[in-house]
Amino acid sequence: MFVKSARVDESGIFVRIGNMTRVSSSPASNGRARASSGSSGSIKTYRNALAYLDTLTNHELSSRSAYNQQSFNLARMQRLLAALGNPHRAFPSAHVAGTKGKGSTCAMLGAMLKGCGFTVGSYSSPHILDVRERIQIGDELISQSDFTRMIAAVSKAAAKPKVGDPTYFEVLTAAAFLYFKEAGVDIAVIEVGLGGRLDSTNVIKPEVVGITSISHDHQQLLGTTLAQIAEEKAGTFKPKVPVVSAPQRPEVKETLRRVAAEVGAPLRFTGDEIEFSYRFEATRGIGRHTRLCLTTPVSRFEHLHVPLLGEHQAINCGLALGMLDTLKQRGFKIDDQQAMDGLASVRIPGRMEIIREHPRVLVDVAHNAASVDALMRAIGQNVLSDSMVVIFGCRRDKDIPGMIRAIQLGADKIIFTRTQSPRSADPADLAAEYTEQSGRNAQVTQSLDDAMHIALSAAGREDLICIAGSFVLVAEAKRKYTQKPEAVESST
Repeated sequence: MFVKSARVDESGIFVRIGNMTRVSSSPASNGRARASSGSSGSIKTYRNALAYLDTLTNHELSSRSAYNQQSFNLARMQRLLAALGNPHRAFPSAHVAGTKGKGSTCAMLGAMLKGCGFTVGSYSSPHILDVRERIQIGDELISQSDFTRMIAAVSKAAAKPKVGDPTYFEVLTAAAFLYFKEAGVDIAVIEVGLGGRLDSTNVIKPEVVGITSISHDHQQLLGTTLAQIAEEKAGTFKPKVPVVSAPQRPEVKETLRRVAAEVGAPLRFTGDEIEFSYRFEATRGIGRHTRLCLTTPVSRFEHLHVPLLGEHQAINCGLALGMLDTLKQRGFKIDDQQAMDGLASVRIPGRMEIIREHPRVLVDVAHNAASVDALMRAIGQNVLSDSMVVIFGCRRDKDIPGMIRAIQLGADKIIFTRTQSPRSADPADLAAEYTEQSGRNAQVTQSLDDAMHIALSAAGREDLICIAGSFVLVAEAKRKYTQKPEAVESST
């Protein structure tokens, strides 16, 4: 099979290149040649580490990954970790699965734990600008030298007999676990990459599992119904490990309850077993924001200011608080006020982030229908503007009709563009879907530069330009157009 290739540059950014190259259709098809090409003896520099990662099967770039035991293989991951001395068993962890809000939930939980004095490791995916964003302790990205050492160690373990050829995500996951063990973190907050049941992170036995809102995404891999998708997410449940879930649709809730009972995992939902409510308000001192209340037998958070904008972030914050409460019940020394002080400091790149002023340019990595819907509503509630121009590009395997329905909630003008990814949807196809749904026309460009030229020509000083649809598109926008990165401030 031949596809457009992508490589990783020195900053860890995936960059599309024009030549054609052969890509393996399965993680193991290149045999020992792949593992030996990245032996630890050849990984001496950060550039070497990135080059080694570029030789690995990367399901994040592939358009034909099969969600099965061959492509996503926990046994291979377990063998790799065993060759490294099972670093994932050296520290306690919290595991977060779901469709939307995983990154925000992890960030808020990590910030609260840090506020309580814990040394917190975090592992997330994908990255926006730098692959090292995936592996952090506190607010610090893993250094280039430490990243190089971890990748070298993992590649050496991968070359051992009977380990098998690990994927890009498996190597990064193992590197994160090794780094957290070496650093002696008090706890690691681990985000599931895809699904849950077969995800490489699912080798851990965490202190608590969190399930964010479940909606349609990756249907070609995880299933076409919400119940099927929920079943895959519930694959993270383990005997006697407590689970906290955000509010869910009835069919999702039924599936999660059934799997939890089968596995023997205690399950609580915010809004049911955990008392939870939130409201939107605007005040002169803070501006437009959301406040929440959450109560359990050992925790009481009243009228708490949610630091991230949008109703969906109140739901994510409630889940993070429920997970924090569970950790408290499991013996972690949690001071509520210190946790709240930590929460107040949360800022997440690529989530409702203003990267330019006059006119304002906002970027967000909303990349499925539910996330785009939440973004449009959050902008409408929190960001005042005369009109909004949306620049949108996404992968062709996404729920394009659903995302385009959501865009119509807020876009006064829309420009569809191509992303720098071999999996990019054709902007003409996006525009055709938009016209079929709305009866209106949209503009089409083949590059973000062209889209921005049109948007800047059309937007006045009080207008808003929103760039969304994929991590790849947001990464390109941040590299090219950032003036002074900062979290968006709401308007009163």
